[in-house]
Amino acid sequence: MTRVTAALIMGTGLAPSALGQQRPVFPTEIGVVVLDATVRNARGELVTDLDSAAFTVYENGRAQPVTLFRRDDVPVSLGIALDNSGSMRGKRAALEAAALTLVRASNPRDEIFVLNFADKTSIDVPFTRDIRVLEAGVARVDSIGGTALRDAIVTGEKYLTARGVHQRKALLVVTDGIDNASELSSEQVREGAKRSRAVIHFIGVLGDEDEGRVKRGRHELHELAEETGGLVYYPRTLEEAGAIALDLARQIRSQYTIGYSPENQGLDGSYRRIRVVARGHVRLSVRTRAGYRAVPPEGQGRQDGPSGASPGHVSAPALGDRSAIKESGR
Repeated sequence: MTRVTAALIMGTGLAPSALGQQRPVFPTEIGVVVLDATVRNARGELVTDLDSAAFTVYENGRAQPVTLFRRDDVPVSLGIALDNSGSMRGKRAALEAAALTLVRASNPRDEIFVLNFADKTSIDVPFTRDIRVLEAGVARVDSIGGTALRDAIVTGEKYLTARGVHQRKALLVVTDGIDNASELSSEQVREGAKRSRAVIHFIGVLGDEDEGRVKRGRHELHELAEETGGLVYYPRTLEEAGAIALDLARQIRSQYTIGYSPENQGLDGSYRRIRVVARGHVRLSVRTRAGYRAVPPEGQGRQDGPSGASPGHVSAPALGDRSAIKESGR
């Protein structure tokens, strides 16, 4: 199986040089689905020297023409969501250090925000490139309350969509994985992930005090990561979290950008499955998001044919009103 991390955008006549430099636009012409892909060989090593001919993209089992390709280190709009609930007490300091390791290993042009969550969520650091601001915003001493994990994921996706300037978007969630305070259901969050451009990664530090709850928590993390093309890491010790953060930063910075124009341009609300295959001199594995929901942007009804909307656009029913996004006064 190949490893590809994917995010969805829509554009028209999008030049490769524009990626990472312009805000996403949604004109009323043929759309391009863009995948951000990480490839590994059988030994688990990153493969970064493939050309476009090595890739085949399938949508609902049908090969699609690749119309966009690049393999450089483009900047990312990145969110870091840190669990600040009472169950994280004693773990938080090591995981804060891991989050900052990710920040320091990222592309200097990346913009990053920090979201803390317990019973409620708060954008404590809006998008910035200033590491000193991020260091100050990550440090917390008040691990209290419940775990509104699903609500935090939705808030992070909304913020990325509404405020992120880069085409490539990712959210890292650091949590013990046991939700006990969210207003949203698992199904609502999964459906939102099908409509979102963001790739969701997790560092899960789940305990073993309740085997059934831990199993359910792991299942929920894996479902969301699989849907969006993200990864789930389970450090055996807190000290491993820093190395995990470095590995994630390397993967994000080593991705290919692959775009294709779907044969089916109808915005009919259907779910489109995606598979990416990479071929080389050795066996290669690809991880990709499971697919996307073909929906129009907010304010438009469904349309047939090449009408302008992003298949990865975040819809209001799934992720709520963007005007509800609030930043803390810290």
